[in-house]
Parts: sequence; structure tokens; C-alpha cells
Amino acid sequence: MNAVQPIAISSSATDAPQGGIRGLLTRLWPVVITYSVVLAAIIIVTRLASATDYVGPDNDDGMRLVEVRDFLAGQGWFDLMQYRLGLDGGTLMHWSRLIDLPIASLIWFFGLFAPHETAEALALAVWPVSLVLPAMLAMAVAGRRIGDIAGMHISLVLTGLAIYTGNRFAPGAIDHHNAQLALVATMTAMLLDPKRRGWNYAVAGVAAAVAIAIGAETTPFVAAVCLTIALLWAWEGQDFAVAAQSFGLALAVAISILFFATVPPRLYSMVTCDNLSLGYYSLAAIGGGLLLFSAVFASQLARPIRFAALAVVGAGVLGSAAVIAPQCLSDPLASLDPMLVELWLRNISEAKSVFALARSEPFDIGAFYAAGLFGIAVCVFRITRRDRVQIHLILFFLLAVSWAIALVQVRGATFSNLLSILPLALLIIDIRRISNSDSENVAAAFVYVVTVLASVPAAWAVGGGLLSLEMENDVPKKPAEPVKEHSCASKQALAPLDGLPVGLVSAPSEMGVSILRFTQNRVLSAPYHRNQGGMLTELHIGMAEPQEAEAFLKGAGVTTLAFCPDDPQTRQLAKLKPDGLYAQLGKGNIPPYLVPLPKAADAGVQFFRYRPAAN
Repeated sequence: MNAVQPIAISSSATDAPQGGIRGLLTRLWPVVITYSVVLAAIIIVTRLASATDYVGPDNDDGMRLVEVRDFLAGQGWFDLMQYRLGLDGGTLMHWSRLIDLPIASLIWFFGLFAPHETAEALALAVWPVSLVLPAMLAMAVAGRRIGDIAGMHISLVLTGLAIYTGNRFAPGAIDHHNAQLALVATMTAMLLDPKRRGWNYAVAGVAAAVAIAIGAETTPFVAAVCLTIALLWAWEGQDFAVAAQSFGLALAVAISILFFATVPPRLYSMVTCDNLSLGYYSLAAIGGGLLLFSAVFASQLARPIRFAALAVVGAGVLGSAAVIAPQCLSDPLASLDPMLVELWLRNISEAKSVFALARSEPFDIGAFYAAGLFGIAVCVFRITRRDRVQIHLILFFLLAVSWAIALVQVRGATFSNLLSILPLALLIIDIRRISNSDSENVAAAFVYVVTVLASVPAAWAVGGGLLSLEMENDVPKKPAEPVKEHSCASKQALAPLDGLPVGLVSAPSEMGVSILRFTQNRVLSAPYHRNQGGMLTELHIGMAEPQEAEAFLKGAGVTTLAFCPDDPQTRQLAKLKPDGLYAQLGKGNIPPYLVPLPKAADAGVQFFRYRPAAN
């Protein structure tokens, strides 16, 4: 593997003083800031103009706000319990305070001169948009390192389109996925440094540690980054020693600091696979430490010996995983109750596999998978042609891992679409050069336009949407009566709870976060896998016959029941169990232990006060 060296940025093109706008267009920071400011302004203007709420539409956005509010109200840094969710005692959440802290700080700051709700709205608008800059910077650095000035601009344009057409950086999107995207881009950019400077790989190590601490979704990608660096060291030896040492040391030190800074001391010995715990901490620290040790003492040895040393390191990491965290080597949701898998997990759109998506939403497959597959194909073609081999090997491996994850859960497509920008940017540069060299070549111009469009996931989404509409128009339909949608989770819909004593509400899981956000009540169910007990109890209440359902209500301590006939899960339960409580309520058969409360205007939810039959 005699790697072709990445394109070096010539000093004449980057360091020589150039005047005017043309000169600024070759400089990294002015270009990145300009693109980022323009993109942020467009996002704020267009998204806020049509927004009906200052919190994002995802349940995780609302739940993060609930968590931040509790933190601002005095809940401890190490206390990650959500006391108002689930059965008695609450639910231990798996999210990190690393995201809570900046959001809470922004709310506190804006609260110095604005009402509380306005302060929240400002903070929730500023935080996700502020992450546009680090994401754009990382992609610009990566594009510049592999494709010079043209690569930088193309990467920025494609990244800007991906950010704008997605919802991860929109005002109100305060879950951790936007930060993870910025960290993934940062790790990739650092690995593409042609000079193998130690500080780049130290930054990659710190970014890897932060990504693990924020959320487990990026753990496979971090593992791919670690393996990439280890293989580069084993192949290049002394030339890569400083880079490997810097990464290994930074990863081991950063993950140690983050573990002790964010994990509650009482949970130091607990192994969980959905957040930073002893499992991921020990594996990252051991792996980073062994890589550092190997790079210090084995870099000057022969290549076969280096690979043998790397095999020992790999065996040590895998052995540690088998001893410390064997459960994390399999699906982290494998312990989920089968009823929850069937009635909840399979209905979550972002958790669907490519096969489930093909059955339910076949015209969306292109938007999620086409750009990533195109990028993989380009990398394979370049490698076989011996064209910038090492660049494309790195991009191929990282992209292939991300794309494979997306096949299992479609939410991973956001990362593979982002990474596909880099090999496709190089392809666009080459095709553009061919097209410009022969301006009369219509075929070359056509290929250039098609390549650009095929590199944009949003173009695949538009194409899929148009094809879907065309297919629907070909199928004769009976005229349907317009159906007015009623909200079950809006603030107005939940108004009947305001006049009641605070208690425990049994409601469909999709209503749970809104109840936590807009009221002081506890809620039995919300769509989080750590709350299996509460979610299962709510499902049993809905499916059980009315007399048996009362036993569940009484046993859980429920004070109020919410019935939302338009909720998909509620409809599913009513269909499965026609004699169950939800089905009976849908028919207007109200058992004597449920007292209807006044219903808010235009609300789709009916609340019932639970009154034990014994009374």
C-alpha cells in the first residue's frame, strides 16, 4: 500500500498576499465565517418565520428543555434522574450535562434582561445555530486539505445545503445530534492532515472523547477513527509516530477527564451501553494508552512487527471489552421488552432499518442512502485507479462504517451524507475541470450537472417526492372528506391539567414530553428506552379490559388518564384489543372509575380523573 500523498496546499496559493475579495476567497477563516454567517441568517429568517413553537418538533428537544429546566432549578450536576418520568423513583436519563450546560448558561444570560419564556426562546434559537460555525469550519478544513481552494468552497456549499435542508441546526433543535455532526466532521478533517502534525491528531482524540461523552450513537464511528489511526501507524511507522502518540494520549486523557467530570461517583462501577460509563471509558482509555505505548516503543521496528504489536493491542481491547462490558458488543437495545419492540420501537421512523423503510416509505430511500453509496463508489473507483489512494482509503472506511450503521438505523444517514461530501467534492472538481477545458462538450457539462445534483441528498428527496406524487396520481382515488387534525400535546390541549392537583398522568408516550414541559405533573410514559416499566404499564392500561385496567391504574398510582384517539399507538392498541380500555373509550363506553374533565376547545385529547371504585 504505497499511499499517494494528499494534495499539499501550495504556499504561493495560500500565503502570498492577495488583495481584494479574490484574495479573501482563498483564506480559510474569512470564507468560513462568511458562509456560516450567511447560512445562519438564512436559517433563522426562514425557520423562525414559519415556526409555531420555539422548541424543535422532536421529542428529544422538549425532553432536553425539561432536563435543562431541572438543572437551572437546582438539580445537581451529577443527578441525571428525571423524577417526573416513569414509575415511583423516576427514570435515570442517559444524556450528558455537556449539552445541558451551554443551553442552561444561555437561558440564564438572556434571563438577565428578558422574561423567562423569552430567554428560553432566545437560547434555543442561538444554541443550534451557533454550532453551524464549527461544523462548517471542519468541513472547510477537510475540503481544503484534499482539494485546495476549490475543495474548500465546494465542501462549504454542499455542507451548507445539508445543514439547511436538514433540521439538526434549526432553531429549537437542542438535542445532541448537531454537536455530534460537528465532532464527526472535526475528526475527519484532522485525519486528513497531509503533514501528520501532532496537534491535529490530538484534536481528533479530544473530539472522539467528547463524542463518546455526549452520546453513544457515534461510538462505532469513533472506533473506526481509532482503527484508521492504528492502521496508518502500523503501515507508516516512524513517519506516523507523533500523530499516533498525540491521538492516543489525547483520547486517554480527555476520556478520563470527561468520565470523572460527568459520571456520578455512585455509578463509576456501572456498565451501560447507551452513554459514557465504565465500559466505554475503560475501552477508550485502554485503547488510547496501548496505542500511545506502541507508538513510543515500536515505531522504529519493522512493519510486520508493528502489525503484530497492533494485533496485540486489538486483542487487549477486545479482551477488555469481553470482560468489562460484554453486553456492549451486541445491540444496546437487545434487552428491550418484546412488547415495546413491537408496539413502540418499530414505529419510530429514525430507528427503522433500510428494509423497513423500503416497505413503508420506499421513495425516501434515495434521500438517506444514495449520496453515501455514491461517495463509497467514488472512493472504490479512485482506489482501484491508484488516485490519491490514502485519502480515499480513509474516506472510504469512515464513510462505509457510517453508511452501514444507517442501514441498521436510518438516523445514521445524516453522518454518511455529511461524509460523502468530501469524495464527491473531489469528483466535482475533476469533472468541472474536464467540462471547462472543452466548453462545447455538452456531454461533459451534462455529467457535471448530474454529478452535482447526485451529491445533494435533498435532490434525491425532491426526486423521490415527485416520483411518489406521480405514482399516486396514477392510482384512482375516492374523494375523501377533509379531516381536521386535533392536537393532543399542545399547551392548549393540556390546559385541563392546570386546575388539578399535581399527580401522575397516564398518557400515550408521544404526549409524555409535552406533559412534562407544560405542567408540573409526573407522567407514566415517554418514548425513552430506559423507562421500560412506565411504558409497559401504559400499554397494559390501554389494552386491558376496563376492570383489569383499573388494577394497573391503582397499582401505578395514576391520578389522571389521557385518551387521544388520534394517537397512532392508541389506535394500534384499540385495534389489537377491541375489548381493551382504549377501544372502549373510543366507543364512548366510560367505566365508572373514570370521571371526564372539561375538554379544551379544538383539542384531540380527553382527560379523565381516576376515582377508585372503592370510593
